[in-house]
Amino acid sequence: MAGEWQSVPVSQVATAVIGGTPSRSVAEYWHGDIPWATAKDVATVSGRYLEHVEECITKEGLENSAAKLLPKGTVVITARGTVGAVAQLGRPMAFNQTCYALLPTDALDNDFLFYALKGTLADMRALTYGTVFETITTQTFDHWLIPLPPLPEQRAIAHILGTLDDKIELNRRMSQTLEEMARALFKAWFVDFEPVRAKAAIRREHPVWSNAQVSRASCPNLKPEIAELFPDEFENSELGEIPKGWRVGTLSNLVKNVIERIQPSSFTESHPYVPIECIEARSVCLINWQPGRNAKSSLVRFYKGDIIFGAMRPYFHKVCIAPFDGTTRTTAFVLRPVPSELSFTAFAVSRDETIDYATAHSEGSTIPYAKWAGSLQDMKIIIPMQNVREAFHRYIWPFIERMMINVSANTLLAALRDTLLPKLISGELRVKDAERIVGRAV
Repeated sequence: MAGEWQSVPVSQVATAVIGGTPSRSVAEYWHGDIPWATAKDVATVSGRYLEHVEECITKEGLENSAAKLLPKGTVVITARGTVGAVAQLGRPMAFNQTCYALLPTDALDNDFLFYALKGTLADMRALTYGTVFETITTQTFDHWLIPLPPLPEQRAIAHILGTLDDKIELNRRMSQTLEEMARALFKAWFVDFEPVRAKAAIRREHPVWSNAQVSRASCPNLKPEIAELFPDEFENSELGEIPKGWRVGTLSNLVKNVIERIQPSSFTESHPYVPIECIEARSVCLINWQPGRNAKSSLVRFYKGDIIFGAMRPYFHKVCIAPFDGTTRTTAFVLRPVPSELSFTAFAVSRDETIDYATAHSEGSTIPYAKWAGSLQDMKIIIPMQNVREAFHRYIWPFIERMMINVSANTLLAALRDTLLPKLISGELRVKDAERIVGRAV
């Protein structure tokens, strides 16, 4: 088994291909339909596959540069910036000179290569005598050793680890879909006022109908008890036309900015630490956090159900619901909503309009910080009736709970994958034993 597996340099079983950048001065080379990845794109991949990139190039840009179009599944690794980030292309794409693609020979399974690189990255760093290597060159792959089991064993190992990654990705996509549905409903109810407009149209046709009759006729896809909560006419306000009975207020009417400072202690050691960099942009679901031992200074405490709002560089759009008690830094606001309105408030606070307001009213040119007192707290918003806010929360909260369950499941699956990875590629753990473990987990 493991003792029989040969360790070989990556360059012996794979060809390293570096990318390129079309000339920026030629407009025809850019904004095409060919995805073009950079080290930044690769480094931000939270799973296995790179699918979303910031820029695209044209066929002319590809043909007139060192960039190369490579197929889905190709393994890429960052050579500069965040060095050593590894991903597989989620679709055909090109990339620039901050990344290498690795094209395996017939002796190496492509998916196994991905996991072999992930599993030996720490060993590669150790070869640099304890320093973090700042760049990867083609010579790096002459010294980077990976195990080389027989091909059937490679494929079996990749399948086991891939099963875990696939389940993680499925959960992530499910959560993304649930959040998109929640945001769409928020927009329909509280931005476009669709139920109110529908009821107003029916009311004009049937002025003597009861609210229940108008509600059933205008909002057949809503439960009657929810549809009946919406008014059937509009009135003027300082923010324009709004549903009758709703009002113009401020963010401070929905949430309180709670500043509970805390020093490193047994509490911080035993509870998750959530600096801004752990919060995923444009998602109210927290998917990453750090161990409490990393919480060192400028700490504030938050509680489950609070909203953590990234105040430093607010344009990064980092706002999430706390799924547990923990600590963050003073670079974030801890906003406390009314629990029965949490879903409504979270989506109101994380809207683009709120982020734009926070950014426009930030202080500091190099590192802008949003202000709460005398600034963001005074942002004018449309506030629906309380029973409508609570109805939205009751409707949407199961979505958010499902998202949180998926996060917890993914945390366990990722931990299992990271435990199995070095043991499988080293041969310490047999494939059949790993299959039984994974079978119970998924």
